[in-house]
Amino acid sequence: MARILTCTWAPTALAVPQLTGKNRALGLAELHGPQLTERLLDPVQAAEALGIDYLLVAQRWWGSGQEIEGSSYDCLAMTAFYAAQTRRLRLITAIHPGFFLPAAIAKWGATLDRLTAGRWAINVTSGWHEAEFGMYGAELIEHDQRYARTSEFVEILRGAWTHEEFDYTGRFYQVRGLRLEPRPLSPRLEVFQGGQSAAAMTLAARHSDWMFLNGGRPDKIGRIIETVRKRTAETGRRVRFALYAIPLCRETDGEAEAAIRAMVEAQDTAVLARRRQKVSGAQGMWQPSDDPLTHLDSNEGLASRLIGSPDTILGRMREFHELGVDCFHLTLHDRLFNQVVLPALHGAAWAQ
Repeated sequence: MARILTCTWAPTALAVPQLTGKNRALGLAELHGPQLTERLLDPVQAAEALGIDYLLVAQRWWGSGQEIEGSSYDCLAMTAFYAAQTRRLRLITAIHPGFFLPAAIAKWGATLDRLTAGRWAINVTSGWHEAEFGMYGAELIEHDQRYARTSEFVEILRGAWTHEEFDYTGRFYQVRGLRLEPRPLSPRLEVFQGGQSAAAMTLAARHSDWMFLNGGRPDKIGRIIETVRKRTAETGRRVRFALYAIPLCRETDGEAEAAIRAMVEAQDTAVLARRRQKVSGAQGMWQPSDDPLTHLDSNEGLASRLIGSPDTILGRMREFHELGVDCFHLTLHDRLFNQVVLPALHGAAWAQ
């Protein structure tokens, strides 16, 4: 089996929602200069020391921090900042087609590729938070058309990276005689994407190397992987899968189960109702569920159930890997998980 990879968030959001009724401000809005950069850098350097492979630099153009995450620092600026301060982490920048031109991002990415000796990758995010589009002057088009626009975006990125000169005429984008100077080190651009709708799966089968999946039970994740694999059988491509998971590790399963029960009991139904309305533009990402663990965080990470003793969690990770998960997108707030599970994962025979 292939080596298991790991990913974590870059700490760029100003607040994260607590769907038990309280939002947690991260204090990043009040800081500036060295105080801010230290707060932004400390968890990233810790992730690099833990052996994490990827750092995902997300972009929330606007968010209240209540029902969804708060606004974030800009993804381009933050990627450049982390590129200068890390040596091994691969940097994935979340880019929203519609907010950026693909040729300009191809140029910017080629520069990052050279500055980092090939450590840059892109996460194309077609967009679901509809309030952001008008706020920033981006055209809000129908859900499936947003994925069609993303498809053209990726075709131009790859065309620019693989051809000395490139022309493209599409519905959403056109370029004439596009030349990148400097050229990227390698024409091989690693493309990630999110989404779990039919349109998202079509995009993955045609263009993406990785799909980020919201958390969930193995049966749910297995169905998604199987559906995408059927589509890639038609395109002849291989798509790999990164599963979002929030670990909750305790010395015993009983201690972990007590902790998760307390979180479920503290859920605020009014906050959850508002959140369902806020994410209505994300077809496929957040489906109605009777699993209470899906409601505890923004991307259903606790629903992956990396909950229990170190051995229990490692067993669940192996189960997901056998289904086709090659990367775990993790939060790194659980001390015992970081100290015990991650080293065991790196050394596990089934993960090599």
